Amino acid sequence: MEPHIYSVDLNWNAARSGELYAAELSDKIKVATPPPFEGGVAGVWSPEHLLTAAVCSCFMTTFLAIAANSKLEFIAFSCAAKGKLEQIEGKYLITQIELFPVVKLTKAEDSEKAERILAKSEKACLIANSIKSTVSLHTSITF
Repeated sequence: MEPHIYSVDLNWNAARSGELYAAELSDKIKVATPPPFEGGVAGVWSPEHLLTAAVCSCFMTTFLAIAANSKLEFIAFSCAAKGKLEQIEGKYLITQIELFPVVKLTKAEDSEKAERILAKSEKACLIANSIKSTVSLHTSITF
């Protein structure tokens, strides 16, 4: 595969907030410093949310691709994610991202196959592979 470039632009609005956009996308995303920091803005996406969301959404798209290639039949997929922010040696880091995927299967006998696909998806997730944070998986399979 040839290299791909993903371009985004940001305009500062006021105080500690701005707006992200990309020429090829229709939606803009308001971003701001999160409330734990001075001048933080509640109710607006923060870089910390976006990093956690990037790992979660990449995990989902990786799972969907691998599940399709593996012909896994499922009814539903959801995934919660938690990013842990810590200060280590004077630097703020997202040290850990926990993923909590839930897959609802059409057949109970596909449970082991689904677990293998979830584990493979976590290992193949390009965003998780691109960051220093530890990514851990806590799976749930339902019927």
